[in-house]
Amino acid sequence: MKPTHYLQNFYWKDYLNITLGLIIYSIGLIGFIKPVEVVTGGLAGISLLIEYGSHGTIPLQYPYFFINVALLGVALKVLGYKFLAKTIYGVVMLTLLLSVMPKIITQPIVANEPLMSAIIGGMMCGAGIGFVFNANGSTGGTDIIVAIINKYKNIAFGRGMMLCDFTIICCSYIVFQDFIKIVHGLIVMGVMTYTIDLVINGFRQSVQFLIFSKKYEVIADAINHELKRGCTVLDGTGWYSKEPVKVIVLLARRAEAAGIFRMIKSIDENAFISQSVVRGVWGQGFDPIKNGK
Repeated sequence: MKPTHYLQNFYWKDYLNITLGLIIYSIGLIGFIKPVEVVTGGLAGISLLIEYGSHGTIPLQYPYFFINVALLGVALKVLGYKFLAKTIYGVVMLTLLLSVMPKIITQPIVANEPLMSAIIGGMMCGAGIGFVFNANGSTGGTDIIVAIINKYKNIAFGRGMMLCDFTIICCSYIVFQDFIKIVHGLIVMGVMTYTIDLVINGFRQSVQFLIFSKKYEVIADAINHELKRGCTVLDGTGWYSKEPVKVIVLLARRAEAAGIFRMIKSIDENAFISQSVVRGVWGQGFDPIKNGK
C-alpha cells in the first residue's frame, strides 16, 4: 500500500525538525560549550574529552562519527533498521554540522563568562535535542547503548542516560584536574535535561476540564461553536444530593484555559469546574499520532 499524501508530508516534516534541532544543538556546542572547555554528557561529551585531551589534534567530529558507526553496526542487528533510520540520518547530519560550524563560529559567542556560556549552551543543546526527540529521531551515541541495554534489562531509559552522562562528565577531571569543570558540566546536564523536557512536553501540554452545571447544554454548545472544540457529556450522580447530574469532559490547549473559564462563568456562575494538567493529547485537533509513539 502506498503512503498517503499526509504521511509523506509528515515524513519530511520529521526530517526537517531533526535538521533544525541539530543546527541549534551544534551552535550551542560549538559556540558556547566547547570554548569554555566544558564536557557534556553522551557521545558528544566523550568526543569533547578526546579533543581536549589531544589538545585539538583530534577534532570532536571524528571520534563522534567513528564511534557511532561502530555502535550502529552492533545496534543494527539488535534493534533493526526501522529503529535506526532517523538515528543514522542524525549521526551523519550532526557530523557534518560539527565539521562546518567551527569554520562559521570562530570566536566564543559569550567571552570571559564560562558559567553563563555553559548555561546558554546547555539550553540550546537541550532545545535542539528536544526537537530531534519530538520527531522520533536520535543523535546516536549513548542513546543506542541505553536502548540496547533497555531491550534486555528492565532499566529505565532516563535513569540509564543519566548514569552514562554523569560518568562521562566526571571523567573530565582526568583531563583538566579541576573540579569546577565537573560542576559546570553537571550544570549543563541539568539545564539540558530541563530544556529537553520543556520542549517535548511543555509546549504540548494540554488541560482537561470536568464541568458540572445545570446549563450543560448551553455550555456544550458554546464549546462546539465558540471554541471549535469537541466535548463529551457524561451521566453522573451527586452522591450527597442523590440527584442525577451531567458532567462535561473537555480537552483543550493550556493557552485556551482562561478563555474557557470566562465563557463558563458568563453562562453559569454556579458551575463547578475541575481543571487538571494532561501530559499530552493525540488525535484530531491536537498532536498527530506518530509511528512509534
